[in-house]
Amino acid sequence: MPVHRPGTTRRRRTALFVTLLAALSLTLPLTSARAATTPARGSAFMGMGVPAHDGRNGLPRTADATQTEGVDVASYQGNVAWPTLWNSGVKWAYAKATEGTYYTNPYFTQQYNGSYDVGMIRGAYHFATPDTTGGAAQANYFVDHGGGWSRDGRTLPGVLDIEWNPYGAACYGKTAAAMVSWIADFLNTYKARTGRDAVIYTATSWWTQCTGNYGGFASANPLWIARYAADVGTLPAGWGSYTMWQYTSTGPTVGDHDKFNGALDRVQALANG
Repeated sequence: MPVHRPGTTRRRRTALFVTLLAALSLTLPLTSARAATTPARGSAFMGMGVPAHDGRNGLPRTADATQTEGVDVASYQGNVAWPTLWNSGVKWAYAKATEGTYYTNPYFTQQYNGSYDVGMIRGAYHFATPDTTGGAAQANYFVDHGGGWSRDGRTLPGVLDIEWNPYGAACYGKTAAAMVSWIADFLNTYKARTGRDAVIYTATSWWTQCTGNYGGFASANPLWIARYAADVGTLPAGWGSYTMWQYTSTGPTVGDHDKFNGALDRVQALANG
């Protein structure tokens, strides 16, 4: 018969509790770290997923054909020093206006009007979240909250920013066919509201993955390609050239810098429609 020693059961229970507590302490920081990597709704911005998904491999070659420098901004940049950017050679700008049907940029007025006031040609962009509401609903929300167009010679057509989902699955849980349909609804509604074809901002790798490399929008919608490298690389299907190129997220004054594929008169031509 085994000899029962006083306190043995208690010590075993204490040891078990300590082991469980240690295991819990190891898992909690990991859970918190995972939660911390998911941004708050509304905080997304143009090119947010490019470095993680598409890499960062240099800057454009200085010998490229004539191009015009631009920037794109969102709420995380706050009030922008537009005179500084203008004096550095930046001649056009896009400001984030909306996201989904639940968010408007609180700095939009300063960013959108401030760029215009220093002499830039400006426009607005919408960060798409195809998993929250339909394309038509988001286009209407965009137009109703700063994304419209005016025939003043200095306002660019609106941009559909369609890229990696910062809040979940890369393709927002949609098949390629469903994604193409969503984009078409947005573009058709935007044109019906403004008379202009929206610009499509995307990255080739995302477009290939999430639309099946659909080429049907290229004939009407200008392409703004995202690629942080010495050249734009392969473009999405249908587009033989790009209109704008976001080439870095670490530029001077404002991180996101862009090239317009042409001299300033071509920027003006796009604004004029």
